[in-house]
Parts: sequence; structure tokens; C-alpha cells
Amino acid sequence: MNLLKNRFALKLQFAVVLLACLAACKSVKTGASNASAKNPEVKLGWELGSQAYTFRLFTFAEAIKKIDSCNLRYVEAFPGQKIGGGIEGTMGPDMDDAKRQAVLAKLKENNVKVVAFGVTGANSEAEWVKLFEFCKAMGIHTITSEPNEKDLQLVSDLCDKYQINVAIHNHPNPSHYWNPDIVLNAIKGKSKRLGACADIGHWVRSGLDPVECLKKLDGHVLHSHMKDLHEKGKGGHDVHWGEGVSNIPAVIAELKRQNFKGAISAEYEYNWESNSADVAASVVNFRNLVSKL
Repeated sequence: MNLLKNRFALKLQFAVVLLACLAACKSVKTGASNASAKNPEVKLGWELGSQAYTFRLFTFAEAIKKIDSCNLRYVEAFPGQKIGGGIEGTMGPDMDDAKRQAVLAKLKENNVKVVAFGVTGANSEAEWVKLFEFCKAMGIHTITSEPNEKDLQLVSDLCDKYQINVAIHNHPNPSHYWNPDIVLNAIKGKSKRLGACADIGHWVRSGLDPVECLKKLDGHVLHSHMKDLHEKGKGGHDVHWGEGVSNIPAVIAELKRQNFKGAISAEYEYNWESNSADVAASVVNFRNLVSKL
């Protein structure tokens, strides 16, 4: 009799554990489903975040709080921004290990992850190695840069060695990489980790069609700076995504068609002193557009 009771008790315990596991699995799936519904870009493999330069008037610590308030989980740090939050110094490869760990802890505290660093560069092999070592230590997977073409083979080799992307950024004409044809020619024969950082707004400022630029770079877009402008040309300033002349719905559709995977940084260079609401509104517009794809 005692043996039967023990067997029954064991079966009952097993059943309780099994039900608990099934409930936990359902909860995880439901949570993931809810996250995808709220942030539809996740299912496309897009890391929607912000360039910290959007909040350049503030410290990095303040910037990540603002990014968190915009319902974004990723940041692209830029060199030279004061760290803040009780941490002395500025963002960049010169940070010692203690500062790096303190910044990573601050990011974790705000539920934000640093995935990119730039726009930056280096003037020697030693400086490039130092930059890659810094990014590796910080868990950064993409460097946005406008490197001198003479350094591109070195950069390409470092990309493969460190398994870190370098995305060539386009500032407006007459900057060197303003046209995607120049970028394509520069990266020819180089590592697949050397590609383009598609700055949508700067293409519009240069008189280029951003969708056509993306099509030219098909397969080579590693990162994007998302912008929408109120008018074409160099006088254009940032507006909420989807409300300007940059044809953001078509830009999003083209990124999806290319099966782009990577980070998209909000870089809102207007209303500098109080642009968190502008970024938040742009994010809402972006996710509404993505959900309709």
C-alpha cells in the first residue's frame, strides 16, 4: 500500500512540474509574441535604436535615459560625448577598463545595449587596432566610419579578425562618400563586413533618391541612420519619420526586400534641446509602417 502511495505521489509531483513547465513556456511565447507586436521590427532582425548624437547636448548617461523613454533598446555611441552619471571622461577608445565596465553597467541599468560606435575613424594602424579592441570589449558589432580609402584593406582585414562590421557613412556632397557608387567601388573585393551605413537624410540633402541608393547598395547595407526631412536639399531639417520628403515607407519596404539585418539609428538633428518627443513620435510612425508590410 505504501509503495502505491509513493508511486501516486511521484506521479502527482511529475504532473505538477510538467504543468508548471508548460505554463512557463506559454508565458515566454506570449511575452515574445507581445514584444513582436509592439516592436514589429524585431521579427525582421532590426535593432531599432538611436544615435547618441541626437542627444549631443547631454551626457551619454542622460542620452540612454532619453533613449529608454522613447521605447528604444539600442544605442549607437559617438566619440567625445561626456559620459556622465558619476563617471568621468568621454566616450571612446581611451576609456580604461573601469570606465568601460561602469558604462556597461549603466547601460544594463537602463535596459539599453550599445551596438554601434561612430561616426569615427583612425589615422594609423595602431589607432585602428585600438578602436577595434575598444569595440570588442564593449560588445559593439558595428563601427560607422568614413575611412581614408588607403586604409580600407587594413580595415577590411581587421573586420574579419575581430568579427566587427565597418559601415561607411555618407555625409552630404561634397564629402567623399556622399554617393553610393563611390562606396561600392571602395569596398569592391573587400570583406563582407565592410559595407555601408545608409544615412537616409544625407542622401536627400545631396539630391539623391534614398530608395534608389539603397537598391544600388543591395547586400552591402550594414547599418542605417534614419532621417526624414521637411524639404529636399541641404536646407532640409528633420521631421517625424513618414511626414517628410524622404519616402520613409518605401525606404522601410526596400530594407525588408533586401532582407537587411542590423541596427537602425534614429539621428534626429533638430530641436536639439528637447527632441525626445520627436524621436518617440518617429518611432511610433516607424513601427506602424513596419506592421503594415
